[in-house]
Order: sequence, then structure tokens, then C-alpha cells
Amino acid sequence: MANMGPRGKAPIGAGRGKMDFKVLGRLMKQVFNDYPVHLTIVVICIVLSALIGVAPAAYIETITRYIEEGLTSGWTEILPQLTKALITMAALYLVSLILTTIYTQLMAHVTQGFLHKTRVRMFSTMQSLPISYFDQTPRGDIMSRFTNDTDSLRQVVSQSLPNLLSCGLTVIGVLCMMVYYSLPLMLVVILGIVCMTLATKNIGGKSAKHFVRQQNSLGKAEGFIEEMMNGQKVVKVFCHEEAAKQDFDKLNDQLFRDAREANRFANVFMPIMNNIGNLLYVLTAFAGGLMITSNGLIPNLSIQNLVTLGTIAAPLSISAVASYLGMCKQFTANVSQVSQQMNAVAMAVAGAGRIFDLLDQKPESDEGTVTLTRCREENGTIVPCAERTGKWAWQHRKDDGTMEYRLLQGDVRFFDVDFGYVPGKTVLHHISLYAKPGQKLAFVGATGAGKTTITNLINRFYDISDGKIRYDGININHIKKADLRHSLGIVLQDVNLFTGTVMENIRYGKLDATDEECIAAAKLSNAHDFITRLPEGYNTMLTSNGANLSQGQRQLLSIARAAVADPPVMILDEATSSIDTRTEALVQRGMDALMKGRTVFVIAHRLSTVQNSDAIMVLDHGNIIERGTHDDLIAKKGTYYQLYTGAFELE
Repeated sequence: MANMGPRGKAPIGAGRGKMDFKVLGRLMKQVFNDYPVHLTIVVICIVLSALIGVAPAAYIETITRYIEEGLTSGWTEILPQLTKALITMAALYLVSLILTTIYTQLMAHVTQGFLHKTRVRMFSTMQSLPISYFDQTPRGDIMSRFTNDTDSLRQVVSQSLPNLLSCGLTVIGVLCMMVYYSLPLMLVVILGIVCMTLATKNIGGKSAKHFVRQQNSLGKAEGFIEEMMNGQKVVKVFCHEEAAKQDFDKLNDQLFRDAREANRFANVFMPIMNNIGNLLYVLTAFAGGLMITSNGLIPNLSIQNLVTLGTIAAPLSISAVASYLGMCKQFTANVSQVSQQMNAVAMAVAGAGRIFDLLDQKPESDEGTVTLTRCREENGTIVPCAERTGKWAWQHRKDDGTMEYRLLQGDVRFFDVDFGYVPGKTVLHHISLYAKPGQKLAFVGATGAGKTTITNLINRFYDISDGKIRYDGININHIKKADLRHSLGIVLQDVNLFTGTVMENIRYGKLDATDEECIAAAKLSNAHDFITRLPEGYNTMLTSNGANLSQGQRQLLSIARAAVADPPVMILDEATSSIDTRTEALVQRGMDALMKGRTVFVIAHRLSTVQNSDAIMVLDHGNIIERGTHDDLIAKKGTYYQLYTGAFELE
């Protein structure tokens, strides 16, 4: 039940249980490419804010020294200097606050904008993918990438990455200040750094690992729920509720275990880091007290002494210890903040990996150069035009730069075609057939014989392994896929209606169709009668794939949608299988009118619907075993005869 990635591969980062820094780098690069100016300002503000944030620690030493001097020698001369230092320190905090406000507001804009652009990129990529991707990837897994995975990026872009930069710069600045003030006390801090590093590696690393697993488990659970919601009728009709619960329990239990472990380590990690910081603070205070009370026996080796006194060794002052304790607190707080943000980063990297996996999918290839254009005939010559004439022509630029036009007629021919969905497993063998303009071809045979596969090759949902398919004498590989499919109409057994009015669903077949054209298409398919009985007629809203309509009514709308497109070639894949016998008679009359003058490929289990076909192809395991008209095949008394007379039935 696990949701695998495309082509059976696990998504990027899935199951690794560790952070992929390549994905993190790509994420940061993508954010910067989308908002270079905003992020440049943000980085400048963060750098300035971090530098200013370190400066008050130095002022604490100065203020403490002024207070010492004021207590010993009086406040008359010291008070103005102390006041100036306090005002300067307050001004630095105010500037830091302003800078922080600026970059947080900018990051709010960058975050939402980046998520918006990411969703647009994902949807655009999804629209360009071949049908094979959707055949091999669960829909719930794709939905999880649009929702759960994109949401995981929100916190890391808006908070985690800016905080990591700010805290990282602050830690570096504080360490430099510590080295400047006291090398002996720095040894105590190094001890704390070692302890924090070990804690981060052994506890924080495990926490991040399980957060990555939690993200992947969450995607699988959400994907399963999506599938169960879509297939709820099937679940109930086959009494599969208990089995579905068991399958969900397995996924949910795995999610529980991963989330429990992630939060268990995370909940332990922060108290440990905080207590290491507190212990470091106490040890620093103790060591500083020893150095102060040693009366110079333990010299304070520091760069500050070298700069101010010309010597690297001097007694440690109370003001220096006070400043050092402030820096120690600031150092541990920022290290803890960095460690805490790593969990959010780990989750975001797992989500980003799944998103990039979708974005990196190879789009549907299209090397076609032949396009479709409106045309008219003048003195026997095909001339392209912009106005609607009801005629179309294939347009091809020849090597000498001139344009060649060939009237779109709907002549489709297969020449010795082989095809397999996966390499090495051929499902169609040496298929050769032809359909002249206006002819009706029918495919019959058992399930899995290859009927639908043939129609999938006509519209190039898949490309053939060997042989040729020609459309009006043109190799379909040379025709742009969008133009090829524009010339085809298709009515499937599984109807897909979209959220919108009845009129909008019919117009889906031709976006520039007028209301009159849509109504005419509905009348042609015999859908007009039931539409006018709906609460708001053609303006009735449809939701949940037309759940408020019967299966037959939904099929009638799909036929009307194909009719309004007015294509020269129609593919009817079990188009009447979901319609009752009475409705089928009405639909069949509309279908006959729809098929008049068009090349039609019909797939049907009900042999009564294909009797008037110009040719009937009987398929078995990817081979055409019989072909001919209804009367011819009946006379042969072969497989078709047995099917028609009920000697054995289609499955």
C-alpha cells in the first residue's frame, strides 16, 4: 500500500532517514532565484542585526567598569560617560529591532510568494507529464506533494533559514568577542562546545532522521486516505471496510512510531542543550571568580590586554567577567536555537525532495512540426484563414521554407504496429488496419485484448515500439501532440466532470464555443431534455464529478462535450456501457448523428452497437484474429460468430 514514486522508484529522500544537503542547497538557490532583491536586503539586515546584537556585550563590560569607578571615585565625572554608554546601547537595540522587523516582513512576502510559485511550477510540470506517470503514481501521493510537502517549506523559508543565518553569525561574533576578552575562560566555553556538538550529533541527529521519516510516512498515510475517499463506493460494495482499516492502521502505526521517535528525541534534546548552557554559565562564573580572587596568580591571557596594555597577561576584572557571562548566555541561546531549527529544516528537506522529484520528471516529449490551422478552399487550393469555416488543414513547413497544406479528413492507418507499456513485454503484435474518412471501425474482444491500447496510440498517449501510424498520410510522430489531439474527440467509459455549470462542462470540449453551439451539442447527444429539467438548467452547478447526476446523465454530458468539439475523428471507448437500454437507444440515435461523416473508432462489449460498422476487428491477446463486416464475420462462423450468438461471452 506504500505510495511509491514515479516508475516504481521511491521519492527523493524517501527512506534515507537523513538530511540531504544537496536538496537543501537546491531549495535555497531556488528561493534566491525567485526573490534575489528581497533576499539580498534580508541578508544585509540579518548581518547588520547580528553584528549589532554582539555589540551590547562589549558595552556591558564598559558600563560595569563605569559603575566600579563610580563606586570607588565618585559619580561626577563618570555619570555622563555612563549615560552615553546606556543611550548608545539602547540605540543599538532599537536599530536591531528595526532591522529585524524589516527582514521578517520581507520574508513573509518571500515565503508566500515562493510557495505560490512552487505550486504553479508543480502544476505546470504535472500538466506536461505523460499519461504513464499518472498510471504509475498514486493520485494521493501527488496530492500530498501539493499540500503537505509544500506546507513543510513554509516554516523553513520564513523562519528557520533566516534564524540559522542570524544565529550562526551571532555565534561566530560572540566567539570572537570571547577570544578577545579572555583566552582561559574560552577554554571553558570550548568544553561546552564539545558537549553541545556531541549532544547535537547523537540526539539532534536522531531527531532529524526521524522527522524525515515522519514526513514520508505522513505522505503515505495522506495518499492512502485520498485513495480510500475516492474509492469509498467500491470499499462499501465489497465490504472492504475492515481490510481498509487494517491497511490504514499499518500506515498510521508507522507514522506514529516515526513521529513518536522524532518528538521523543526533540523533547529530550532541548532540555539537554539548555542545561549544558546553564552548566557552562556556572562554570564560566566559577572560573572567572577564581581568576579575580587569585590576585593575579592566574593571569588573564587576552587580545584585549595586548591592545590596551601592551601585554597579553593581566588580572581579570569584574567587568570583564560580567561581560563574558552575558556573551556565554548569548552563545548558548543561539546554539540551542540553531539546533532546534534543524528539525524543521530536516522536515522541509524531506518535503522539498519529494517536490523536486515531481519537478524533475521528464515532460512528455513532442518532436512534431506539423500543426493544425483553419482553412478554406479557393480555386481548388487550400488557403489558411483566421475565421471559422468548419475546415482544418495540416500545416507543414518544407525544407525550402514554403508552407504545405493538407486538408484534415480523418484517414487513419496502422502499419505493422508493435507496442508494449514496459520494455520487453509486447501487448500489441503486428497491428495493421485502416479507417478511411467517414468510416466506422469497431474493436471487440475480451478485456485485456488490446482494444483501448490501440486508441491510446492514435492520440499518442503512448508511442509505438515499432511500425507506423499515419494520419491523412502524415506520420503521427511528425504532428504536434496538441494539434493531433485537437483533431480527435474521445468519449470514455469513466466520465470525468469538473466543478462548474453544465454549460461549462460541455464547453470544456471547445473553450470558444457559444451557448448555442453547446445547446446544439446537447440536443445532438439527447442530453438537452434532462438538462432542462435540472433546477437551473444549463446553469446548474456540478460538483464532486457530477455526483448529483445519474451515471447515464453524466455519460450524456461527456458525449455532448465531445460533440461540441466537432472533430473529424471520434474515439468511443465503451461510451454506452453505463447507460440503461432505454437511454442507450436515445444515445445511439444521437451517436449516429454525431458519427455521420466522421472517422469513428468504437470499443464496445455490446455487439449490437457495432453491427453497422464498416469493419469489425476481433482482438485476442494483442492480435487481430478476425476482421470484416458484421455479415462477413457471421458468415465465417469464427470467434465473432461465437460471441454474437452467445457461444461464449466477453469478459
